[in-house]
Amino acid sequence: MSGTNATAGTNAAASTNAASSTNAAAAADPLTRPTAPAPLFDVAVVGAGPAGLAAAGAAASQGSRVAVIDSGDQPGGQFWRHRSEAAGIEDDGALHHGWDEYLELRRAFDAGVSAGTIAYFPATSVWMAQRVDDQARPGETLFTLRLSPSHGPGRSAVPTVRASRLVIATGGYDRQLPVPGWDLPGVMAAGGIQAFIKQNGALPARRFVIAGTGPFLLPVAANIVQAGGSVATVCESANLSGWLPRAHRAAGVPAKALEGAGYAWAFVRNRIPYRTRTVITEILGEDRVRAVRTARLRGDGEIVAGSERLIEGIDGVGLGWGFTPQLELPVQLGAETRQDVDGSLIAVVDEGQRSSVPGLLLAGELTGVGGSALAVIEGRIAGRVAGAESRGRRAAATAAELRAIRRQRSFAEAMHLAHPIPRGWASLVRDDTIACRCEEVRVGEIRSARETLSGDDARTQKGVTRAGMGWCQGRVCGFAVSCLASESDAMSPSAASLAQSAKRPLAQPVPLGALADLDG
Repeated sequence: MSGTNATAGTNAAASTNAASSTNAAAAADPLTRPTAPAPLFDVAVVGAGPAGLAAAGAAASQGSRVAVIDSGDQPGGQFWRHRSEAAGIEDDGALHHGWDEYLELRRAFDAGVSAGTIAYFPATSVWMAQRVDDQARPGETLFTLRLSPSHGPGRSAVPTVRASRLVIATGGYDRQLPVPGWDLPGVMAAGGIQAFIKQNGALPARRFVIAGTGPFLLPVAANIVQAGGSVATVCESANLSGWLPRAHRAAGVPAKALEGAGYAWAFVRNRIPYRTRTVITEILGEDRVRAVRTARLRGDGEIVAGSERLIEGIDGVGLGWGFTPQLELPVQLGAETRQDVDGSLIAVVDEGQRSSVPGLLLAGELTGVGGSALAVIEGRIAGRVAGAESRGRRAAATAAELRAIRRQRSFAEAMHLAHPIPRGWASLVRDDTIACRCEEVRVGEIRSARETLSGDDARTQKGVTRAGMGWCQGRVCGFAVSCLASESDAMSPSAASLAQSAKRPLAQPVPLGALADLDG
């Protein structure tokens, strides 16, 4: 792996430099705007996680010139986040599922970079995407992508990329619900804990409580004990009876059952308590988290009297209530969306992963949260179709791929229905609890705006209370704020309110210098 990674880093730098050499001087001088034409590709892929890597390799295999733009420093995305290749650290894949598949996708990706068919732009964000008519080729479409560094000040050496087909595979992020004390140091998203361990080979704390709903809580707890930490308990808000009428769907994806069995054995071996129908009601501490209070829930979401429990000696808490697809770019481009069974907003695609916008294809969590195996299948289809169409040919998903997608989607739907957001969750949150951490807007302010200022949607709340106005632009609080704004005991917000949260003129925070690079 280390040799492959070293080659990948060299080739990535070479491909990026080749695409941006004419802009190097302009990028070095903050007062000079780049004047060279934006590089033109057959296919641009945004995201280098499971779906993005699969799409890039499939598009390149069609003979297309491919640009891959990713906010991470190295390929893999959140799911295959791993130790630093730049530092020469070899990752043995012990903390990962599907590592062999990653290595296979990575070899194809690296080969494309070496051959010059894939130009790789790491640590780069797409903050605006536009679809424009191609005047040079009447009747055809071009996508213009505006780029900026994903972290740190400065400008991207290549501020703009153009492509005739666009595949967006930006994945998702942890969905969060507020709980008293969740703003204390030591409280993280469950996915954030896992990403920290995978990337750093270390723990952000020593003794954790993991809480929320869904199977993702299991690998997070398993990774913690693998890294030398301990888990006091895992609190699952669902009672798991929702799996009983849907067990046949799990049988259609046997790899999931084997994965679950592995986690069950890890819990038994490490004596990790797993408590169903249980939630954290309060996180305690002053300078950082020190303890948590938990309680059991009835079917109507009310706390079971006498079930409260105090767990002390805690310095880390992980919260996760499923995932939210990262839809800013598809929504910018006008892609059709709908609400999925888990309450999240997702994009609508056909069997070839084509969205409602001509030339725009979507893959992975954007079309519904379903895991890495599904994302890889969709990525391969999207890349193959985009690559072929960019070369004037046609391509489609195979019958085997469509069957695999149906099985994976069926399992994902069963998972969402078996692990819903707990009924009445908002009634457990106090008025003084912070809902929007960026702007420090409290739940009581949102409730007051709903009742006295008709603030029954996310957009109104943003203008009246500033909830969702901060650095994350509602990515962390958007789901919860939309629920609180609609009605106090809502399990999920309306599709219209979610669409308001996803619609952002700038998909990512950018330095002002990026705006100065706009060329019309």
